[in-house]
Amino acid sequence: MSDTAGAGEADVHSVAAEALDAVRRSDDLDQLDEVRVRYLGRNGRLNGFLRSIGKLGDAEARRQMGQTVQALAERVREALEERRAELQAGDSDDEPLDLTRPAPRLRRGRAHPVTIAITEIGRIFAELGYAAISGPEVEYDRYNFTLVNQPPGHPARDSHDTFYIDDQRLLRTHTSPVQIRSMVQRGAPQRVIVPGKVFRRDYDATHLPMFHQVEGLCIDQGIAVSDLKGTLEYFARSFFGPDARARWRPHHFPFTEPSLEMELACVVCGGSGCTVCGRTGWLELLGCGMVHPDVLRNGGIDPDRYTGFAFGMGPERAAMLAYGIPDIRLLYENDVRFLRPMP
Repeated sequence: MSDTAGAGEADVHSVAAEALDAVRRSDDLDQLDEVRVRYLGRNGRLNGFLRSIGKLGDAEARRQMGQTVQALAERVREALEERRAELQAGDSDDEPLDLTRPAPRLRRGRAHPVTIAITEIGRIFAELGYAAISGPEVEYDRYNFTLVNQPPGHPARDSHDTFYIDDQRLLRTHTSPVQIRSMVQRGAPQRVIVPGKVFRRDYDATHLPMFHQVEGLCIDQGIAVSDLKGTLEYFARSFFGPDARARWRPHHFPFTEPSLEMELACVVCGGSGCTVCGRTGWLELLGCGMVHPDVLRNGGIDPDRYTGFAFGMGPERAAMLAYGIPDIRLLYENDVRFLRPMP
């Protein structure tokens, strides 16, 4: 072996000894990790010897030097693991628990804004005599579309908007199919709300692929648009406060005729115009209308005897308006810092 190779082996043994001593003197896992990086990391001191082997002229010297570095690095690696196990065992063997010490302050959990909105919507309509009902989230095409006046070829059926499972089944795009099921099961008169999850292919600041809806249905003899407007204006004042102002705009929904949209004076600017409401002073809250006669027939109810109104709203939107939340995606990012300020 050449003198150069002998000097190199002496140096690597010296560095390995330093590494083993540093491992023994490590008092915590952070120090131990620093030792590992210093000696075994990509630019570590022991790995530096491997990079310098190529400078040795003798092939046998290179082979012996490589074996020596590998053996010493493995020894340091084993020492690191042993010391890590000792430190971890020591961490679990803390001083005895002092039962006389005060317990840490507990943080009270908070209901999610959407949960609060759904609960409050349900409470308000329960006072008006509405029963809360539910239905399947995996729905038949017939109930989800056909029976609510969305026949084959209707744009709402497009695959880029709907999660289809097969030719007959899909993830429901609204809770309206539960209204059909309720008509068939309950007949008339009836007053129900349908809170639940719905699914659409959409994701941006104001839309999610999974979100909630609360639909309502009121069927009886003599129900008119005035009943619809009075009910929903009462809801708006109960939910957003007695000063809430609403306005009505004509719209189109295939399952109601006539159809309306209810807008609320912006809860941020009070109707004067701001970035939240697009400077209009108004925010869309829900869609509604008088139940289409064909939909009543599809539910087994005689439209010549009974009339009714239906409405649908998103609890996420109601929560955004109530709390001034600018982006709907904040509701589902699971950041507890977002939930803590909620009343």
